[in-house]
Amino acid sequence: MTDRRFRIAVFPGDGIGPEVIRQAVRVLEIVARHTGTALDLTEGLVGGAAYDRCGTPLPPESLDQALASDAVLLGAVGGPSWEALPYDVRPERALLGLRERLGLFANLRPVVAFEDLIDASPLKAEIVRGTDILILRELTGGVYFGRPRGIRVEDGRRVGVNTMIYAEEEIRRIAVKAFETARGRRKRVVSVDKANVLESTELWRDVITEVGRGYPDVALRHLYVDNCAMQLVLNPAQFDVIVTTNLFGDILSDEAAMLTGSIGLLPSASLGDRHALYEPIHGSAPDIAGQDLANPLAAILSVAMMLEHTLGLPGEARRVEDAVRQVLREGRRTRDLHREGTTPIGTAAMGKAVCVALERKGAR
Repeated sequence: MTDRRFRIAVFPGDGIGPEVIRQAVRVLEIVARHTGTALDLTEGLVGGAAYDRCGTPLPPESLDQALASDAVLLGAVGGPSWEALPYDVRPERALLGLRERLGLFANLRPVVAFEDLIDASPLKAEIVRGTDILILRELTGGVYFGRPRGIRVEDGRRVGVNTMIYAEEEIRRIAVKAFETARGRRKRVVSVDKANVLESTELWRDVITEVGRGYPDVALRHLYVDNCAMQLVLNPAQFDVIVTTNLFGDILSDEAAMLTGSIGLLPSASLGDRHALYEPIHGSAPDIAGQDLANPLAAILSVAMMLEHTLGLPGEARRVEDAVRQVLREGRRTRDLHREGTTPIGTAAMGKAVCVALERKGAR
């Protein structure tokens, strides 16, 4: 049992965000009750919902709420309703703003092929079986934040500019996180770059190699990003921990997500030195919002990551993951995973099923 108290900022966001976060909070509250963990849950606005109410995707009060919390639980942001807005007030700016202001430099995305969902993968079962990858994406540097940037006119023509830049210390801290994480897994790191044509990732490779010398028990391999993209669909089970840049990580993690058969299964954690943000990686899916069709498992598994990385309850994290596996083993599926021979259920019913499975396991 623990007597620690944690402050959690809950930002349901847009589209299906409120529906899936509602189920994730139910799971979190069950674990808190079983472990005697005190939680201060406060809800706030971000994304399109915040823009509609406050004229900005990240109101100052929401940012203050996040900064005062041990962790943020976020649903989803964005949707067609806000696509015509100026760039600096689009819903996605809230997510980028939170990452930057909270100092969240490491994005962790686990990609696990559940045995009971092998047939849902677009790849053959013999290829995807055994896949258990953790992708570490550097989150606050690279081309998404580099300067100069923008669209300008030169010699009467429009020119778009983005700058891909990395400082040594930015690379070093994500490298340390990758090697430390690998030590708790299968002790293999693949670093992904494009060092043959991009000097910024030539430095990336050099620094990763330097850090790797301090971890002689962890095997390090380098891959160019195009080769890594190919290897993810050719033999995904070869990977343990993948560490890469902001841009490459954004692309590769979404590619890897489809190995599992549904993006609705995949959680993520964004970690810094003092703060953390947990969110499912799916979008806001406005076409099914409010219809009890969304898959809440990614949000629930994001809570499992919170239990491990912020609340210090790795055993409870495993229990949540086991509860999800149990529900899948029983054949219950939301629409994105439904196949002949399985039982179709909605968002709330899936959340309830996980809660029931978790309650069966009882307290530690």
